[in-house]
Amino acid sequence: MSDRIRLDKWLWAARFYKTRSLASDEIGKGRVQVNGQPAKPAREVGPGDLVIVRKEDPPIEVRVRAVSGARGPATVARQLYEETPASTAARERAAEMRRLAPEPALDLEAGRPTKRDRRLIDRMRGQS
Repeated sequence: MSDRIRLDKWLWAARFYKTRSLASDEIGKGRVQVNGQPAKPAREVGPGDLVIVRKEDPPIEVRVRAVSGARGPATVARQLYEETPASTAARERAAEMRRLAPEPALDLEAGRPTKRDRRLIDRMRGQS
């Protein structure tokens, strides 16, 4: 096994993306950084590199522990990287904020306006 591997292949093997082409597209859009710099799909990564994946709201920050060219089970893929403590804390804070956020549907008391309500609204706005 080589010491370094293409970034798109590593992201696919580590199960961040379902296909290599999807990983390549996301890298091309600038959503993946290696050691704080934008990367290209052919950029080689190895153990010790810091990879930032902006897939969700708080970006996932991981340190490469190993490389693999084959996509295996999730338990094996999890051993290819180690999430940084700062990233873990940020994701936990975001999950807590989502949990404590009010339910958006609570603002809707009566639901959608009826046909009669719509006519009254239009009359108040002077549209008819």
